[in-house]
Amino acid sequence: MNSIPILMYHNVARAPRGVKLRGLYVSPGRFARQMALLRLLGYRGLSMTAALPYLRGEQHGKVAVITFDDGYRDNLENALPALQRHGFSATCYVVSKAIGQYNHWDAEILGIRKPLMDASELRAWQAAGMEIAAHGRQHLRLPDCSPAALEDEILGSKADLQDLLGQPVTQFCYPYGAAGPREAQAVRAAGFAAAVTVARGRARPGTDLFLLPRILVGGHHGPHMLPLQLLSAYEDRR
Repeated sequence: MNSIPILMYHNVARAPRGVKLRGLYVSPGRFARQMALLRLLGYRGLSMTAALPYLRGEQHGKVAVITFDDGYRDNLENALPALQRHGFSATCYVVSKAIGQYNHWDAEILGIRKPLMDASELRAWQAAGMEIAAHGRQHLRLPDCSPAALEDEILGSKADLQDLLGQPVTQFCYPYGAAGPREAQAVRAAGFAAAVTVARGRARPGTDLFLLPRILVGGHHGPHMLPLQLLSAYEDRR
């Protein structure tokens, strides 16, 4: 059965000197080479919504899903040109109450405030054929939320983004990848079509659409790692 790698990125930028978790950064040059590699290996890079027919087993082909967590401005500035060069689409998961602000949920831990796309930049991403999806309102750890807070984070983020963009928002990413049966059911009940975690592995047709695994593409990885992650069972065994 064909595997469907869902690639997870955060920042597409050079890591500042001394920043913690340098693996969250992939340089623009490396990202461009990775997109070229996908094309060379015969993959079509797709957004989550475009990939759903493959994840459901309704269509067949060699596809990779490209996702970005948090909504950083460098995704628009540095990732979009490479995506467009190859005719790829991608999904960006946005924290709806932090639009135009910074990564308040981990700035202190990382030692850096990273700028997030504002409303006009999100619209530019969308106008370029890319997808905007929900990542909660405040980037809270959902298993720690009360029922009311859980509903606010999930349904509220969907409403915020749909009001802003004027289009349906049907994809969700659990903040910190934290999700169990309660959170998955809440996302399903909110009308989302699928949701991604940070559990490692390649998705396959029939994988639970509300607990989809992903492959972290880290700036700390050597150039050999992405082909290994894509083409072997390396991630599946982890």
